[in-house]
Amino acid sequence: QVQLVESGGGSVQAGGSLRLSCAASRVTYRMGWFRQAPGKEREGVAGIDQDGRVSYIDSVKGRFTIYRDNAKNTLYLQQNSLKPEDTAMYYCAASSQYSLGIPLGPSFYQYWGQGTQVTVSA
Repeated sequence: QVQLVESGGGSVQAGGSLRLSCAASRVTYRMGWFRQAPGKEREGVAGIDQDGRVSYIDSVKGRFTIYRDNAKNTLYLQQNSLKPEDTAMYYCAASSQYSLGIPLGPSFYQYWGQGTQVTVSA
């Protein structure tokens, strides 16, 4: 089993930055960040595998960076140039299942954190 605890969310103005953190109880094949706004479906934002390969949804490419510090068992999401449409609850997720590529669908992940809120004002 994997325990995940997110932190780092907050309220910022458009164009600002945040760094989200996810403390994991152990390393898994793949980890990712997802977000969900009220009334909307949860969507995958970024994923990373054990070899450091990454994947992003198009809307955050060039603005967000996912990376991990294996020594600290911590996953990060650096968010730059934030936009109001980035406002959502952000969740850390982990998968113990190997797969080729880095899927961003929620069904590919078994473990989830409690979420951290990101609010971006215009």
